Amino acid sequence: MAGNDDVLICVAWPYANGPLHLGHVAGCYLPPDIHARFERARGNRVLMVSGSDEHGTPITVTAEQDGIEPQEVVDQFHSINAQALLDLGCTWLPNVDKRGVEYGGSLFNRTSDYRHKQKVQDNFKQLYDAGFFERRTMQQYYEVHPDGGGRFLPDRYIEGTCPSCGADGARGDQCDSCGATYESSELKNPISKMNPELDVEIRDTEHLFYRLDLFQNALEQHAKNNHSVWKPNVRAMTKQWLDMGLRPRAVTRDLEWGIEVPLEGTDWDGKCIYVWFEAVQGYLTCSQIWAESYAVSNMWENWWLERKESNQRHYYFLGKDNVPFHTVIWPAILMGLNHIRNGKTADDPVMLPESGDLRLEDNVPAMEYLMLGGGQFSKSRKHAIWLPSFLQRFDPDTLRYYLSINMPESHDTDFTWNEFVDRINNELIATYGNFANRVLSLAARLPDTPGGESLPDFDALQYYEGLCSTLEQLHSDMTVSLERHRYKEALRTAMTAAQHGNQLLQSAMPWKHLKTETDAVGRNESLSSLAFGWRICRYLSIVTQPFLPFSAEKLWKMLGIQTELCDSHWDDAIDWSSSVSTPLSTYEPLFKRLDVEEIVKEEQSLVEHTEDSNDVTHSVKGGKKEKKTMKTEAPEGIEYLDFESFMKVELRVGTILTVEDHPNADRLYVVKLDDGSEEGRTICAGIKEHYTSEELLNKTVVFVANLKPRPLRGVVSEGMMLAADDGNGSVCLVTIDGDIGSGSLVR
Repeated sequence: MAGNDDVLICVAWPYANGPLHLGHVAGCYLPPDIHARFERARGNRVLMVSGSDEHGTPITVTAEQDGIEPQEVVDQFHSINAQALLDLGCTWLPNVDKRGVEYGGSLFNRTSDYRHKQKVQDNFKQLYDAGFFERRTMQQYYEVHPDGGGRFLPDRYIEGTCPSCGADGARGDQCDSCGATYESSELKNPISKMNPELDVEIRDTEHLFYRLDLFQNALEQHAKNNHSVWKPNVRAMTKQWLDMGLRPRAVTRDLEWGIEVPLEGTDWDGKCIYVWFEAVQGYLTCSQIWAESYAVSNMWENWWLERKESNQRHYYFLGKDNVPFHTVIWPAILMGLNHIRNGKTADDPVMLPESGDLRLEDNVPAMEYLMLGGGQFSKSRKHAIWLPSFLQRFDPDTLRYYLSINMPESHDTDFTWNEFVDRINNELIATYGNFANRVLSLAARLPDTPGGESLPDFDALQYYEGLCSTLEQLHSDMTVSLERHRYKEALRTAMTAAQHGNQLLQSAMPWKHLKTETDAVGRNESLSSLAFGWRICRYLSIVTQPFLPFSAEKLWKMLGIQTELCDSHWDDAIDWSSSVSTPLSTYEPLFKRLDVEEIVKEEQSLVEHTEDSNDVTHSVKGGKKEKKTMKTEAPEGIEYLDFESFMKVELRVGTILTVEDHPNADRLYVVKLDDGSEEGRTICAGIKEHYTSEELLNKTVVFVANLKPRPLRGVVSEGMMLAADDGNGSVCLVTIDGDIGSGSLVR
């Protein structure tokens, strides 16, 4: 619905251990800003919350490496990142919606805020008292110092070989190469990241664990309730966690930089609340702090507490690696807090929220990864294009356009400078910028006074009823796309409107009739296309404002409209009763064309990439590094493929819906696959000699999802199904062992 909804937009909290890079922007920070702007334009009440995650090992590792205090690290990068997001056009200011505080606002906070700390400690103590924690002894790596002392090594303080894929440089709890998570004691060949020359050993340490197992049934029901809403990658990752069976998870750790454990006794000296348990609560604490700072203390409840007769929606924007924390762990914490609010303890069965309870997430439109040169963006490896540096050189709307039209919604996408230049010059400027410039430049050649043949004098909607209907349908399509978080689809639709505008001008050729002619009727009709072009520009200002706020505002003003763009309702875009205004006599292009040669020069200053040596690998015994020569020659008959090239191949799971004979090829089937999207995809498969159409129906297969579509005998094939061939005439399709959703990533 539009105009009467309470929409909470929760944005993943970036670690304040370095500047944001373009991978962060595409995956976490641009999509929620687009959506918040869209929801506000529809008249809804929107509260958007996020902030800097300032605790945990990423901060302390950076501080130790730089020889400074953790507080200095977070102070520096909170300021840098908050400003970069504002420079990008993200609506973190003003904190209060200009329509009034009852319409919400936004807050980009910090986990070092004393109010966040106090609220987290209060929640921790309540959950502890209610019996949701249990005390356990666990094993953790310990760095042994020559003087007999030492320290425990939390996840990022330990590195080694991944127990899952065998990659070197894996962290103590997660491998960046394959994405696997594990207990630190499972890591092979461990060494201390900060002091690799020192020995490490396993020691026992006591911690508190949150009883996630108590929430298994409720979370399974919650996931089932949202199955039709969540994206395939969200469904698959959540199902994977639930299928493995939830186990208690540590909520304390051996680290002094963080929020202190609010329990008495020396047992908790040198320990803090685990950042995963603390930072995720920031969505709630930030909402409460916003209300306390800018509204009334209980106004946060408008967005958070379930109400029977209301239209509430909670959206969480994040990268795919964070999905389980928001579909399993965070709802488990919220249900635990609800349990306590209702006077219950851990001994009572856990229930899904009811009226008056804290609301769980409605949708988690998690993004896949934006890649750089085939590899993941990475702060720690400095394989990145940093947002602050990028914005010093380029118009923020060019970045917003490129990342929106190339957004990794359903599969990983790759940033390349050539594509960036091509998208801006040959799409954004050639279509949108060119159309706006044509309208403004031609209108500037008309008189600017009403009654003197100014642009409003040529407004004649009766000629354009068909085009009005077309734009109304595009508007409806775009609205649905945005509601479903299909941002690049929505932006493409907006660009289609600009294409219609260009076609209109090209057909009517109003430039031929700028001077007075004898054929007054023909002249008036031709120049009416310019007036309707003005209306299309107005339409584009409104609908591109969520994507391109700076250029949308600029165009709005050059059109001569006296009201504020931010005051326009989303559906005002197709209000044909609005009057045409006289554009400003001075105008300028919306966008600056990019120079390829200049971009090449800039590339080296924007990209930082630390190349890993590929001639050695490290094994560790007793914490000491030993170099070994890596075997680099491939066996005879096999040509090695480098890892980055392999990672570009995207394999996904699909279910065969229909099978038809190819109309022009005897050996091919035309197969329709459910790939997790609404549209599905068509694949031409040369397996007719090995399978009947009946044998293929409803079969779960593995296919290459990012293969460039190509016509095969007149039918466009959008991928390739994988099959095994023994070379002796036997061919079998590759299938999946178990039940997993269509569209799931194979890795």
